Amino acid sequence: MLRQLFRNKGATVSLIVLLAVLFVALAAPAIAPFDPEEVAVTDRLMPPSLTHLFGTDQYGRDVFSRTLYGTRITLLFAATAVFLSTVIGVIPGLIAGYVGGRLDTVIMRLVDIMLAFPGILLALVVVAILGVGLNQLIWAIAISYIPVYIRLVRGSVIAAKEEVYIEAARQIGCPTLRICFRHILPNVFFPVMVTSTTAIAWAILAGSALNFIGLGVRPPISEWGADMADGRNYLRKAWWITGGPGLAIMITIYAVNLLGDWLASTMDPHLRQRL
Repeated sequence: MLRQLFRNKGATVSLIVLLAVLFVALAAPAIAPFDPEEVAVTDRLMPPSLTHLFGTDQYGRDVFSRTLYGTRITLLFAATAVFLSTVIGVIPGLIAGYVGGRLDTVIMRLVDIMLAFPGILLALVVVAILGVGLNQLIWAIAISYIPVYIRLVRGSVIAAKEEVYIEAARQIGCPTLRICFRHILPNVFFPVMVTSTTAIAWAILAGSALNFIGLGVRPPISEWGADMADGRNYLRKAWWITGGPGLAIMITIYAVNLLGDWLASTMDPHLRQRL
């Protein structure tokens, strides 16, 4: 896989970009030139310069520093939401695919109801029920993506449980739990990993959208979507307020999607020769 990765220039650049984004999230206090919450009225709405690379906002805060700090919150809620949706979604999908019958029907009908709502709309419904805040935002994104994992795992389990080695495990008396977690679950790992990669991009986009409309973090906390919302009334005379975090969102999502496409092609033997 490493050899295939370095042969694909797009995937290699994407990995470097994502590692740089992760480094920025971890080292933001050390590399940010200004305090992201420091107000300087005399410096308000300054255009990009060598002092302020992304300019300043309507309060005189350095947009570049706020974008660096916003990386931490954005990656935090995206990674946490995807982790929760993966953990919660794998088990019902495993049970539905292996057990089948009425239990499978009940689980899949609930999944169909959840999938009837667009992902961002379902997240809005969850936020309306749980309330506004970062923790509620994380749960909203996680719950909206759980049905995707359930359907993915169920399909993989149905295909895997018909294999000869699963039948052999049944014949020698392996318990059901051992068959599910020791023999079937490893076959689900790679599809789940590929889906999680694209899910992170969706989580960043959905979380930024919810923060943009004020359903996530509260000012003056730095977050890409919230920072874009702060500059929406100044687009004509201070486009850089939204330009900095908007550029960060675009680059990060593009890099994640490129890496996810490479990962999907690598895992699929039919697509492997395209690399």
